[in-house]
Amino acid sequence: MTTPRYAGRIALVTGAGRGIGRAIALRLAAEGADLVVDFFRNRQPAEETAEAARALGRRALVVRANVGDLPALEAMFQAVRQEYGALDFLISNAASGYNRPALEQTVKGWDWTMNINARSLLFAAQQAVPLMQGRGGRMVAISSPGAGRVLPEYVVVGASKAALEALVRYLSVELSPHGIVVNAISPGVVPTEALQHFALTRDGAIFERLAARTPAGRLVSPEDVAGVVAFLCSPEAEMIRGQVLAVDGGASLLGTSILDRDA
Repeated sequence: MTTPRYAGRIALVTGAGRGIGRAIALRLAAEGADLVVDFFRNRQPAEETAEAARALGRRALVVRANVGDLPALEAMFQAVRQEYGALDFLISNAASGYNRPALEQTVKGWDWTMNINARSLLFAAQQAVPLMQGRGGRMVAISSPGAGRVLPEYVVVGASKAALEALVRYLSVELSPHGIVVNAISPGVVPTEALQHFALTRDGAIFERLAARTPAGRLVSPEDVAGVVAFLCSPEAEMIRGQVLAVDGGASLLGTSILDRDA
């Protein structure tokens, strides 16, 4: 029987209760990794992710933490140290934000979004590095096309994702001497609960039209993203560093935003 390639590895996935985060966690568990399942608002989906991992024979620790809050972030890593004593994969997936026009944004909305979406990666990396020493650690952040394109009412989230991508580049260079590889993924449209915050997606036929405009002929699934994360955690991806990989079925090649108003 072949040993799973990530047997004995430990993966922390933030926002792992649903959608892309859940798919990533379960893909890494399927490949042998034990898990730390982070959630903030809703424990039940996170427990379900953990139970699915345990059914695969993996260990799974569920931790409640708002990653945008530094004491909570530090407490999460303390739980990792107590449970596992090490970490191999840090997947920065948790995200939040306020979708509204720039002139209607508030300081509270800006701070909330930037802290969860961008600042958390910087301070999570600081906590993760000591746990990854000598283990060939991997960090993968989940970004968004809004980091480089203008999406409707996406100004603060887009700015936070642009900051996230800049952090990936800086961390990649600084952490390479530690044997740690850092990259990001920018998925296209992934039909998850997160898209309900876009006014455009309230049109029931929008996903069919978006799929028709995608060269691949379909939208991206959470499992598509999870597969790329699993690859970036592998030795085969060691020479990919500080990159943002578009996982969008070729949609970005057409030069128009996947969520343009005329979609």
